[in-house]
Amino acid sequence: MEYCPGCTYGVFENILTETIQEMGLKEETIGVTGIGCSQTMLRGSGMGGGAGGMDFDNIGGLHGRALMGAVAAKRCNPKCLVFSIQGDGALAGIGSQHWLGAMIRGEKITAILLNNAVYGMTGGQVAPTTLLGLRTVSTPWGRDPEKWGFPIHAAETAATFRGVAYSARVALNSPQNFTRAKKALRTAFEKQRAGVGMSFVEFLSACPTDWQKEPVAALKFLGDKMIKEFPLGEFKNVDKIEYEIDPEVAASGRTGGLRVESARESEKSSTDTTPSSSKR
Repeated sequence: MEYCPGCTYGVFENILTETIQEMGLKEETIGVTGIGCSQTMLRGSGMGGGAGGMDFDNIGGLHGRALMGAVAAKRCNPKCLVFSIQGDGALAGIGSQHWLGAMIRGEKITAILLNNAVYGMTGGQVAPTTLLGLRTVSTPWGRDPEKWGFPIHAAETAATFRGVAYSARVALNSPQNFTRAKKALRTAFEKQRAGVGMSFVEFLSACPTDWQKEPVAALKFLGDKMIKEFPLGEFKNVDKIEYEIDPEVAASGRTGGLRVESARESEKSSTDTTPSSSKR
């Protein structure tokens, strides 16, 4: 793939393809991207295994709407491994309603966030994850929290939703973090395959172009400043999502005129063993 010099999206690409190959899931995988730098991973020139594309099924969605494409793909193909790849602006900004909705419903997909603290391909504007004080083309004097608020901590946010089974944040700035990132992605995919719930992995990535730094300096900035604001680690990891439906609550509310059996009637019907010939 062709990325800006020093961009760590290529590192993530290696992690993604190696994980899918090692899990033996290439023929069962569907990837979904939107608009942004990440779209070139799945929809570059020569899709289908040639230079610039990945050799598994993929869908190109609208800006901020990749998650909805992934939800549709998973519901139509429940046995497939389905994931979305989005930047911070696309997932937490333009597509925040879809992100929240998918987590509320506990969709059995994996959402991948590539966090480089800016809108990348659209020109380097302020994003929901932009660090305080960082200059962007839309905040040339730096992000002021009094005007632009504070950076969103996506992995921690995802962990608060009951429908999410796994949430982690990793970084793409060193060999050690490469190994940890690969392990986190595999865990996220395994949670999906087990049908536990939605999984979410945030990858801290360098953007030398919009940070206005040389590649080596950008990696240092990621390690010193990005990780300081966005701590690494697992924020949720469960094997089962526990819940209980209260019978009284289930028997309450409006049905809009639709005839719905009560839980008691349904239970009685399913346990009645009286022979049909003797019923009056």
